[in-house]
Amino acid sequence: MTNRQLFLDHVGQTSLAPLCLEIVKAEGCILYGADGKEYIDLIGGISVCNVGHRNPRVIEAIKKQLDDYLHIMVYGELVQSPQVQYAKKLADHLPYPLTAVFFTASGSEATEGAMKLAKRYTNRTQIISFKNSYHGSTQGALSVMGSGYWQQAFRPLLPGILQLPYNSFNDLERITEETACVIAETIQAEAGVIVPQNGWLKALRKKCDETGTLLVLDEIQCGFGRNGTLWAFEQFDVVPDILLLGKALGGGMPLGAFVADKKIMQSLTHDPVLGHINTFGGHPVCCAAGSAAFDVLLDEKLVEAVKEKEKLFLTLLVHSKIKAVRSCGLMMALEFDSFETNKKVIDGLLQEPGYSEGPVSLVFTDWFLFASHCLRIAPPLTISQEEIKEACTRIIKVLDAI
Repeated sequence: MTNRQLFLDHVGQTSLAPLCLEIVKAEGCILYGADGKEYIDLIGGISVCNVGHRNPRVIEAIKKQLDDYLHIMVYGELVQSPQVQYAKKLADHLPYPLTAVFFTASGSEATEGAMKLAKRYTNRTQIISFKNSYHGSTQGALSVMGSGYWQQAFRPLLPGILQLPYNSFNDLERITEETACVIAETIQAEAGVIVPQNGWLKALRKKCDETGTLLVLDEIQCGFGRNGTLWAFEQFDVVPDILLLGKALGGGMPLGAFVADKKIMQSLTHDPVLGHINTFGGHPVCCAAGSAAFDVLLDEKLVEAVKEKEKLFLTLLVHSKIKAVRSCGLMMALEFDSFETNKKVIDGLLQEPGYSEGPVSLVFTDWFLFASHCLRIAPPLTISQEEIKEACTRIIKVLDAI
């Protein structure tokens, strides 16, 4: 029986029509299929592989940690060097007072922890999120997701959730002294790359300050340089009370975190004790990998090159079938007239063309949860100009053919 059939028979499925590409190796920005085909990866594991697949320094750090220890105790009880050193490194590159890091095993778990922390610290119950927002799929994170389509089958959800339109100034007045926190993506990813407009994020920060509400910014997708600065919130002159991290945080290994002022974070330590616990949060191998990836990001100045690479994509991706391109660094959305057109492009990029043109670069990408008519571009930040040109050439040729 083939691996494809075993996948369909024994692995829990997320849709009725998975792509079923069997990948046997990944290196840099290239995925290698079991059938010998090679794909330029324009997804990067959904913003996970910022420093490329199997970055040598990340692999070296993983191997070194394997020789020391794997899991030894649930999170928070023992001093584990990979956790401690990575937390300090993150704190050193975040603005004060974001100094305390609580590691989790995923971005969804970071969202859950932040929601509990906000309720515990403020002694309030209301949480406000925004339409077309995505913060994970666990029950609490689902409750603040900005789409009824994904929520409806799992109701009842958490009470006390209010959703507002993103970028709406008037609706900020609905934040009150009863609001524990407002949770927002700094850049809305699954909505198709929606950027805060005209000082809206600063107005949100101001309203939270006025009402004693904690501002939670979700940079699970857009953190670690993807938008052209180390943290996306730097571009809007705001600092959150709680920051959500995940995806690229682990350098390709599963890792999440929520980061806050030490004073705020301490509220999880008492009344009750162990107010938030996590078995695999901050796994030593994951922290070692993430720390090494963070070093690569900084040492190789990958963030500084993001805007130039974004500009190259924008220059090359011009076609009558592309209705708009929204971008913030290497997070881009190509808008088409429909999901059907987008699906033809996505499928076409995975297929050999029906004509001879020498070596062909196949391209791996997908769509957005709340903008299915938009094609996602979020490659490893290490993608080369040559790989960008090859990928864009293929996109244009597929558009010509459909």
